[in-house]
Amino acid sequence: MGKATGFIEYVREEERKRKPLSRLDDWKEYTSPFSDDTLARQGARCMDCGTPFCHMGMEWNGLTSGCPIHNVIPEWNDLVYRGRWKEALDRLLKTNNFPEFTGRVCPAPCEGSCTVALSDQAVAIKGIERAIIDKGFAEGWIQPRIPKKRTGKKVAIVGSGPAGLACADQLNQAGHSVTVYERADRIGGLLMYGIPNMKLEKEIVERRVRLLAEEGVTFVTNTEVGNHITAEALRAQYDAVVLCTGAQKQRDLAIEGRELDGVHLAMDYLTSVTKSLLDSHFMDENFIDAKDKHVIVIGGGDTGADCVATALRQQCKSVVQFGKHPALPKNRTENNPWPQFPLIFTLDYAYEEAKAKFGEDPRQYCIQTKKMVGDGKVKALHTIQMEKTENGTFREIPGTEKVWPCDLVFIAIGFEGPEQSLFAQFGVVNQPMTTTKYATNVEGVFVAGDARRGQSLVVWAIREGREAAQEVHHFLMNAVK
Repeated sequence: MGKATGFIEYVREEERKRKPLSRLDDWKEYTSPFSDDTLARQGARCMDCGTPFCHMGMEWNGLTSGCPIHNVIPEWNDLVYRGRWKEALDRLLKTNNFPEFTGRVCPAPCEGSCTVALSDQAVAIKGIERAIIDKGFAEGWIQPRIPKKRTGKKVAIVGSGPAGLACADQLNQAGHSVTVYERADRIGGLLMYGIPNMKLEKEIVERRVRLLAEEGVTFVTNTEVGNHITAEALRAQYDAVVLCTGAQKQRDLAIEGRELDGVHLAMDYLTSVTKSLLDSHFMDENFIDAKDKHVIVIGGGDTGADCVATALRQQCKSVVQFGKHPALPKNRTENNPWPQFPLIFTLDYAYEEAKAKFGEDPRQYCIQTKKMVGDGKVKALHTIQMEKTENGTFREIPGTEKVWPCDLVFIAIGFEGPEQSLFAQFGVVNQPMTTTKYATNVEGVFVAGDARRGQSLVVWAIREGREAAQEVHHFLMNAVK
């Protein structure tokens, strides 16, 4: 490294955030990029460790450790420190198809595995990554890469989320003719409708889609494979098919009052808001509106946080988020050692905003919802506090029952997996995930992303798309022989 003592001389700096209350007035991204001088200092903090755990990319006890796509982070940290931005971009793009996405929405397991984080705050890897790709676009360094030769092989990709787009990019660059089918009206899948605009502005997604189209990828929207076109017709038209449909089957609550008006699945809420924003800037009124309503979000994860942030921008009267687990500790525990992803308490963007508006963190912990009540419309939730037992299970605490008035409830308790009807049409048995196998039991049909591994991170989806493309390429080229 150019600055061997950088991690001693410089402290970690965070990306600038707009003030919480002011950013509630719009749907723009809430962060601003580092200055070049700040980036040089942050790059200098990379300590040239003998074993760079930041890019090992593995799962350990169910947690991601290091970068799943094996970004060679120390190399582009050093190049940024030296001001050699174009070289940093070239190095970044060798492993990551879409740094503009991961640099904004990835939880950065690379930082959790940073060697500096053993005794100090991690290198600001995520912010540096975003800065490199944003500068690449701003300087005009990102130009269409048109394959010089085509193989004559055609591939259909079903689903245009990060796995589908990464797979399409890789196969197109290998010379195959790729068509991506998307049942929604816009390309991007989770990136377009699952992640709110304030975390990932949709022009960022559309810019990448335009570039892929210029490079030769064909996109077909408003087309549901299995409905508008059959699996049989798709297989007859293409030499290979890759299913990248995501884990779109939302987990629901089977409790009394679930049928009441005003109770919605989280992704239905987020999708309706983003689509209306993009279609008409809410002039069509075709969205679920939390304005002047008391909102409860059931589920303590990132999707629940996005619901909180969205309701705040719609000027809700109040918002509370229920989680079934206790609050995370401020520091790593013994069973969460480095270089695992750190399970520690943080104040996400949505909670910063709720605290600024209402004076307190909206999260409530160890809560079990017992029933929802109302007169056709939801009016209240009945809950009870839970406690964790010695064997890791939860039990109710008698006498802690509580009634929470509310007008809207959003269920954000995760996903059960992919929708099975499409798999059935192809004759695919959705087998448990293996480390390397993307081919299914049906020859020429492959599966990747959340559809294969279950709900996961965008960065894992990119890795899945890349590795599946490699397997598809080998299948196609062996068929040529």
